[in-house]
Amino acid sequence: MAGGQAPEASPGRYQRRRDEIDDDDCADVLGIDVRGPDADPFDIPAKRAPVERLRRWRQAALVLNASRRFRYTLDLKKEEEKEQIRRKIRAHAQVIRAALLFKEAGEKQNHDTELPEILPRGFGIGEEQLTVMTRDHNYSALQEYGGVKGLANLLKTNLEKGIHGDEADLSCRANAFGPNRYPRKKGRSFWVFLWEACQDVTLVILIIAAVISLVLGIATEGIKEGWYDGTSIAFAVFLVIVVTAVSDYKQSLQFQHLNEEKQNIQVEVIRGGRWIQVSIFDIVVGDIVALKIGDQVPADGVVISGHSLAIDESSMTGESKIVMKDQKSPFLMAGCKVADGFGTMLVTAVGLNTEWGLLMASISEDNNEETPLQVRLNGVATFIGIVGLSAAAMVLVVLFARYFTGHTTNSDGSVQFVKRHTSVKSAIFGSIKILTVAVTIVVVAVPEGLPLAVTLTLAYSMRKMMADKALVRRLSACETMGSATTICSDKTGTLTLSQMTVVQSIVGEVKLQPAGNVDKLSPTVVSLLLEGIAQNTSGSVFEAQDGSVEVTGSPTEKAILSWGLDLRMKFAEERSRSSIIHVSPFNSEKKRAGVAVVARDSDVHVHWKGAAEIVLSLCTSWLDVDGSPHEMTPDKANQLKKLIEDMAEQSLRCIAFAYRNLDLKDVPSEEQRINWQLPDNELTLIGIIGMKDPCRPEVRDAVELCKKAGVKVRMVTGDNLKTAKAIALECGILDDSEASAQAIIEGRVFRAYDDTERENVADKISVMARSSPNDKLLLVKALKKIGHVVAVTGDGTNDAPALHEADIGLSMGIQGTEVAKESSDIIILDDNFSSVVKVVRWGRSVYANIQKFIQFQLTVNVAALVINIVAAVSSGNVPLNAVQLLWVNLIMDTLGALALATEPPTDQLMRRPPVGRREPLVTNIMWRNLFIQAVFQVVVLLTLNFRGRDLLHLTHDTLDHSSKVKNTLIFNTFVLCQVFNEVNSRKPEELNIFAGVSRNHLFLAVVSITVVMQVIIIEFLGKFTSTVRLNWKLWLVSIVIAFLSWPLAFVGKFIPVPRTQLKDLILRCWPKSGESAAQQTQDDRIAESRV
Repeated sequence: MAGGQAPEASPGRYQRRRDEIDDDDCADVLGIDVRGPDADPFDIPAKRAPVERLRRWRQAALVLNASRRFRYTLDLKKEEEKEQIRRKIRAHAQVIRAALLFKEAGEKQNHDTELPEILPRGFGIGEEQLTVMTRDHNYSALQEYGGVKGLANLLKTNLEKGIHGDEADLSCRANAFGPNRYPRKKGRSFWVFLWEACQDVTLVILIIAAVISLVLGIATEGIKEGWYDGTSIAFAVFLVIVVTAVSDYKQSLQFQHLNEEKQNIQVEVIRGGRWIQVSIFDIVVGDIVALKIGDQVPADGVVISGHSLAIDESSMTGESKIVMKDQKSPFLMAGCKVADGFGTMLVTAVGLNTEWGLLMASISEDNNEETPLQVRLNGVATFIGIVGLSAAAMVLVVLFARYFTGHTTNSDGSVQFVKRHTSVKSAIFGSIKILTVAVTIVVVAVPEGLPLAVTLTLAYSMRKMMADKALVRRLSACETMGSATTICSDKTGTLTLSQMTVVQSIVGEVKLQPAGNVDKLSPTVVSLLLEGIAQNTSGSVFEAQDGSVEVTGSPTEKAILSWGLDLRMKFAEERSRSSIIHVSPFNSEKKRAGVAVVARDSDVHVHWKGAAEIVLSLCTSWLDVDGSPHEMTPDKANQLKKLIEDMAEQSLRCIAFAYRNLDLKDVPSEEQRINWQLPDNELTLIGIIGMKDPCRPEVRDAVELCKKAGVKVRMVTGDNLKTAKAIALECGILDDSEASAQAIIEGRVFRAYDDTERENVADKISVMARSSPNDKLLLVKALKKIGHVVAVTGDGTNDAPALHEADIGLSMGIQGTEVAKESSDIIILDDNFSSVVKVVRWGRSVYANIQKFIQFQLTVNVAALVINIVAAVSSGNVPLNAVQLLWVNLIMDTLGALALATEPPTDQLMRRPPVGRREPLVTNIMWRNLFIQAVFQVVVLLTLNFRGRDLLHLTHDTLDHSSKVKNTLIFNTFVLCQVFNEVNSRKPEELNIFAGVSRNHLFLAVVSITVVMQVIIIEFLGKFTSTVRLNWKLWLVSIVIAFLSWPLAFVGKFIPVPRTQLKDLILRCWPKSGESAAQQTQDDRIAESRV
């Protein structure tokens, strides 16, 4: 695009339907309602489509092979069965627990728990005992084993250092208590796909026709010559079935692999004293697992320690209830989510010994869904199919009429049917041939593979996106990403490297850079500072025997702990000097975290850390170098605010540390402590630090690419306004001219607006600072309402609503919680914004590839239908017989999809505006290309059909031989035209159709196989295809005619096309449509003014 300007996107292209907006807010955005009975059944929303809508399009589709066509769509019946199984397993578990409690109540006198006679080698407890205790939440049994500490001893687990974790230990535990896996239902074998491919109605008819033809042929012409016709049709049908089955089977394997990747959750465990990340499938009984907000509980177990640990058990119990877990209610169930707090658990049961394992083993792993594009293509296929069926019926009637009235002749000129002279066998044989041709026209005319081409390109794209660090959880997200008009991105880890380091710090008016300056502080100040760093953290420090240190936790926690180590903090010693009595975990609403600790001298300190200006506003005093507190005067507060602003302008994240003393008598008892709100008033400021997290080096180019592609990038961050602005300028999200008050806004300001005001300002926002997850959700809703297709990144549990609400939710694979990942559509495995941009390219590629395939297939459809219909009506004979048409069908269906639906994305895709989700699948440019090629093929081939003998100088040959040569040339030219047009279809809008062709090895392979097979068919398989060998001159004629499609396509691209879509032009011709067309134009103007 000249000058590198961003393409202008017509907002009318992105208008969304009423059913795409939440049920609780169904306001008509652009005056269009598609939920009425007359609405297009092939139009479904991209997310959360109602079951009734899914049923409607299935009923409306014209389908020849339902088992194949609906293979990758949601099985509505199976979904109901899954829910019934879930209910049964939940009820089963609850009945067992209820029965156990009843039994215990009746047998209280018997408290003996009998151990099995044979225990696993090296362990003091057996698999069955652990499973029963955990499954039944048997607290008395746990007490009899000595509580959590006694249970850990029986399992040979050190509660501080975990299990040994070497290969022998892990193997021994897996053998004794089972692995954390469950038997998966095997994927369908190749033979199932082969059987499904056989169920196509038209192919079944052709097989029956082939059998009848074989029997009649042998009976009429003898075994030596009579078997060719029937066998050739049967072989062609068999070839179509095998190629279809192989293609479908390979797609199935790709989906299986992606499903396995989705379930491979990473879990943090402590082994040999070190916190490490392991796969959920590698968890063993005895492992100590760290749990934090948003995590999935990986196995059954008991709580070792926890602070405000709240578990969402709805996935297992079916009840939307958050359950608090502590020493008195310690049992955890696999598959549940951590709703709040953090803690550690001891694994007691894995795999099939858990309810989650039983549930997952009982239900199918199929994650099939229909995508909007797939459903729309079913509509296209249905329309074309109706036209094709009508054409085939007309051909059938005309051929039968001409045959039985004696108006058809054999190749030697003799009349095929003469009343009272032609035998019954010959009449049946002739009728079968006519029926076979008509049925084969249906095979070619009904594009059964068109909707499946979406699945093929999605499967290919998903596999390639894995290499680009994007794991697709929902198929339709691939398509929708191509329509994205805006991306709301987090800052930390997505736009930045997530490598935070403390570069500035001030404690008691002393700058601690370098760290040696800590000696200037009194022991009291140092003690309070290090206590706050070591205790008020969700991270950890591992010190190996060789002296090496490993810091774990979030990027912010790692930076603070590393800074503490620079200040000569001994993490383990510092933690042992005081004990935690209550924790207030960090959340993005209050932007701070607190902890109450009691020291050995019974002093209680409440430590807070968080967003500097927020913590500062809670402070009434500050700590001097000597440890004496001073009142926080307005002048001092302003001085510190100026310090924070200066740091923020250098794109630093500012964190403040504060504390307050508390009398032990003011601390609630342990029972009341669960709801205790840590006091955060009258705090004393200890110090402020500034952390630098550099922008990713590739982000600026990625943002610039988005701008050129018509996609606006917005940064939504919890950092303060100055930091956010500095980072946005550095990343290229803002330039100096845009750094105005309208482009940058704080979350609280946006939150205070009403719905109308939010919609008015949403499109102008480039940066939202100090935002909460709810602010992000409000921004997403506002952008959607004004017509944007919104992609959102998120990593926290609180981001789940925004990820769910967005058109495309993108969660982070490294920092993202399991709750965020489950609410998202795509997981960005490397947390990198450039990977998000790659997903946009792939989304556009999916749509572009489908359009290429549609253009190619429709050209073949139109040409084949017109040629056969005109020939049948005018002469009673068709130039393309059943076997030849089946080969053409194979080229345009399975092989064509393989060649065109797997085209890799190009940079050209990112120079166009986003793909409108309501744009016609067949654009005016495609209609132009299709019309030119189809007319060219029809004119040339019909000319050859009617004037071929004269033009090819075959009049001196016998009528039989010259007709065979002419028909062979027509068949050969027609196939070669498709091969050349396949290359044309690669670039519907570009002049250079060969750009990048050498990199697409699959395309080259398909074209090469097609050409080689065509040569073999013409030169060696004439008996089967009713063709004859062609001399080099006729081969040259075929190639030259087919080659002409290239210069014709080149010249055709200079023909301008109207901006108004063909469908709208046609609708204007009908009076009834005039009013709706006018309304549509008005709606477009409304959208244009708003987006």
